[in-house]
Amino acid sequence: MDSAGQDINLNSPNKGLLSDSMTDVPVDTGVAARTPSVEGLTEAEEEELRAELTKVEEEIVTLRQVLAAKERHCGELKRRLGLSALGGLKQNLSRSWHDVQVSNAYVKTSEKLGEWNEKVTQSDLYKKTQETLSQAGQKTSAALSTVGSAISRKLGDMRNSATFKSFEDRVGTIKSKVVGDRENSSDNLPSPTGNGDQPLSDHAPF
Repeated sequence: MDSAGQDINLNSPNKGLLSDSMTDVPVDTGVAARTPSVEGLTEAEEEELRAELTKVEEEIVTLRQVLAAKERHCGELKRRLGLSALGGLKQNLSRSWHDVQVSNAYVKTSEKLGEWNEKVTQSDLYKKTQETLSQAGQKTSAALSTVGSAISRKLGDMRNSATFKSFEDRVGTIKSKVVGDRENSSDNLPSPTGNGDQPLSDHAPF
C-alpha cells in the first residue's frame, strides 16, 4: 500500500498529516487573490488599471487640498472687502437655484408639467367645465340685469302712481305754507328807521 493510501486509512497513526508529495504542490497566490470581476483581464492589464486608480485617487486628494486653500483665500478676500456672510449665502442660493433651473431634472419636470397642462386644457372634461362656468356667469349677469331693470321699472311706476303724486302735492303744500309763514313774520318786524314811514330825528334831545 502506498503512502497516499496509508493517509486515507482512518486507523493509520499518520491520519490528518499531509504527505510529502502534497506539501510540495505549488500554490498560485495571484489566482487565489484574483477576484471574479477581473478574471477577464491579464496580469499586465490589472496592474495598469491599479496604477491608474492610485493616480486618480492621488489627484482627488490634491484637488481637495487646492479647493480648501481656494475657499480660505475667498473667505479672506470677502472679509477684507466687507462682504457679509448673508450676502454670500444669497449668492450661493442664487447660484444653486440657477443650477437647479438648468439641470436636466428641472428641465424634464418643466416639460412634463407643460405637457400635462396642455393635455388637461385640451381634454373634453376641462372644456365642458369651462363652458359650464361661462354659462353660469352669463346667466348670473342676465339675472342681475333683469332684477335691476325690474327695480327701475317699479320705481317709475311708483312715481307715476296717484298715491306718489298725492304725496308730492302734500309735500309741496307744506313747503309753500312754511315759506309763506316765514315771509309774513319778516314783514311784521319793526323797521330799523322807526314806526311807519316817519324817519328818526337827526338830533336826539338831551
